Amino acid sequence: MKEFIIRRYRSEQSPTPERHTVVRIDDEGKVLFADHQAEAILGYDSGELEGHPVHRILASREDDPFAPANRHRIERGQNVLVTFRHKEGFFYTACLSLRLDMRDSDKAASATITLCDSSTRDPRLLRSAESSASFGIWELDTRTNEMAWTEGMFQLLELRPGSEITPEQALFYCQTGQAKVRAMFRRCMRTGEGFALDLDILTSGQNQRRITLNGRALKQGGRIQRLGGTMVDRTAELALTKARQHADQMLAATTRATPDLVVAVDASFNLQHFNDAWASQFAETFGVNPGRGDNLSELLQEFPNERMLMERLWHRAFERDSFVVEMAMAQQSRELPVHEFHYQRLTNELGEVTGAVHVARRIENRISQASSGEYRIRHDPVTGLMNRKEFIARMLRTLEQKTHRNSCDSLLYLDLDDFERFNELAGSGTCDRYLRELAGNLGVRVRQRDALARLAGDTFALLIENCPEARARKIAQEALDLIGEFVFQWQGHKLQTTASGGLLVMDRDIPRDPEQLLSQAADLCHTAKTSGRNRIHAARAVTHQADDSTASKRVEQIREALDGNHLILEYQAMRPVASPTWGDHIEILCRIPATPDGETVLKPDDFLPIAERFDLAKRLDRQVIRQTLAWLGKQPLLEPRLKYCGFNLSLASVLDDTFPDFMARALSESPFDPSCFCLEIREAHATQYPDDVAVLCDALHRAGCRVALDGAGASVESYSLAAKLPVDIIKLDRRMVQQLEEDPVQQVMLEALHRIAEAAGKVTVATFIESDDALRKVRTLGIHYGQGYRLFRPQPLEQLTPAAVDLTTGRIGG
Repeated sequence: MKEFIIRRYRSEQSPTPERHTVVRIDDEGKVLFADHQAEAILGYDSGELEGHPVHRILASREDDPFAPANRHRIERGQNVLVTFRHKEGFFYTACLSLRLDMRDSDKAASATITLCDSSTRDPRLLRSAESSASFGIWELDTRTNEMAWTEGMFQLLELRPGSEITPEQALFYCQTGQAKVRAMFRRCMRTGEGFALDLDILTSGQNQRRITLNGRALKQGGRIQRLGGTMVDRTAELALTKARQHADQMLAATTRATPDLVVAVDASFNLQHFNDAWASQFAETFGVNPGRGDNLSELLQEFPNERMLMERLWHRAFERDSFVVEMAMAQQSRELPVHEFHYQRLTNELGEVTGAVHVARRIENRISQASSGEYRIRHDPVTGLMNRKEFIARMLRTLEQKTHRNSCDSLLYLDLDDFERFNELAGSGTCDRYLRELAGNLGVRVRQRDALARLAGDTFALLIENCPEARARKIAQEALDLIGEFVFQWQGHKLQTTASGGLLVMDRDIPRDPEQLLSQAADLCHTAKTSGRNRIHAARAVTHQADDSTASKRVEQIREALDGNHLILEYQAMRPVASPTWGDHIEILCRIPATPDGETVLKPDDFLPIAERFDLAKRLDRQVIRQTLAWLGKQPLLEPRLKYCGFNLSLASVLDDTFPDFMARALSESPFDPSCFCLEIREAHATQYPDDVAVLCDALHRAGCRVALDGAGASVESYSLAAKLPVDIIKLDRRMVQQLEEDPVQQVMLEALHRIAEAAGKVTVATFIESDDALRKVRTLGIHYGQGYRLFRPQPLEQLTPAAVDLTTGRIGG
């Protein structure tokens, strides 16, 4: 239940106190209570409102205080401007704020914990505890020399409870330490000092047990009157200790019997186990003798490059179940044997990672046998990665398999920035060592199924198979971050650089020529370099590219428009179809202006593929928003009228984690209410990346914006998305509206989608209404808003101005 305060909105401060009314609404949207001021503010008295839905007094569903955009702002304590419908039929703006938010289920249950009184404790509880935990309690009266046992003591000795037995007879069950037990009892009686003894006993059933005997003095009036304590069965722990010792002996014998290098570490890189072969190779390589419990990172302090590489390998082992890598133990100038390292993660019974182990086997013979043949042909001699020829062959196999599977692959093209200065500073030999260690670090981070290659010089390529675009973008950024963070120590110098990358997303219709795909990825990488380096540019692969001259001209035309803030902005209005609604509802459209040298105005079909290919779509989205907000900021008279201003988002912006922060900053500087701005996300993007889109919707709602699902109805997932995705508006796909009056099946599908959206509290918009018949049918089905040439054709944004009114004091608006 929520209690709201409703005040009439005035753009200027009034000297008279504002009238307000209090309205209480339950979680289902029904009015529970309205005070006596309701008639003055809303036109209804309290009796006319109670029990009726709150929509009765709202201008439209987008003014619903329970809508996500409004709810987030209200719960943060902010005021929300809402358009109300007066009982007399006119509309007006009022300020809505939260006075009380309460749920009955929120009341916490109370509970307390008190100390248990031993005198009232049920003796069955003690017997149950002793039986399950295998312990017993004893007491000795020092004055009468009488000892009392609980049932647990008799059970440990396998005696019938209550059997007649003296303390001296009880000592005979101790196989060793009888004299020590007597001594401990005497000392405890004399000094009051407690004791704990581990003893081996032989029960009356001739079973051996390991027990722990505990005792302490029990004083009364400052004098020791009694001794008391417990006897705890430790037999299971003893068996576990023996089993562990036996396992350690078997592990040590097994690892000694192999010439392979075996070592295990915990999650902090502390050495848990290693065999003599590993210790000998480690000492020979680094000049340090390792010991059990030593920290591997501390042992390698004098070898920073090798330390960072080993830490990354072990981290990878913690993250993955297992993997294999071929390398030498260290990349030093002297020749060291090459090993095949098999890493395996270690987990406990709860599935928590406790460490990892690797087994390494020397493979020089295999390499030497293959070095003169197939291996040399397929691998780069410096880094050991695939060479260009083998990478092309791998891409061909992937493209052939792509015809039989529906998946998304990506190609990452990486080029190191300013690598030439390394050659000038350190020489080619050191550069080879740098590339070899960098390749090892990249190999550790990539997925096992993916293919990493060195194409030439300082250029690498990564084939990312069967991976969603959002994840591929993260992998690309991780590779870029790894290169930027990689530091190579050389003669007191730190060799460090960055890289530029091109990410080519290979979805469905793509060229079947690997060289053509590599060329497109290289173009993206070149764009990243010319745009400032140390960045990734991403785009989808295209089958038919515009020729290089046309593409370069259009890229230049787009960049000039972006750099100069010269985008041409137009708007297309949305009109209410089902019921009248006050205010302007518009969608912002963009064009690229013509250039003085004869290039014509570019429409979205002309510039969007180019913008996506050269990774300008994200920048384009932000510039459209900035330019629109700047123009609106100069139109204060539009502030009470503007109810909806929609922006289309590209996939690059949808997958950009920083976009919600950008939107929040941009709106914080605007005088317009954030709730009147809406970001439109394509259904195809929401279907492909539902989790990313859901996170984006929540972030935009926190910023105060609304979110629309554009193109709904284009796929079978539309109905599920309309019901579950946290969006406020459902914009129907053009194919659902075109020829609607001629296709009864289409009518049923559109009506079903509308009903689902309405039941979920969302507004529906029919797009591309281009005839009177389509408009009539949309109105009959109850769609809330319509958009299309029949209702309103796109116009320059400058024409969206308040109507001019000439008064004796001058002109207002215009």
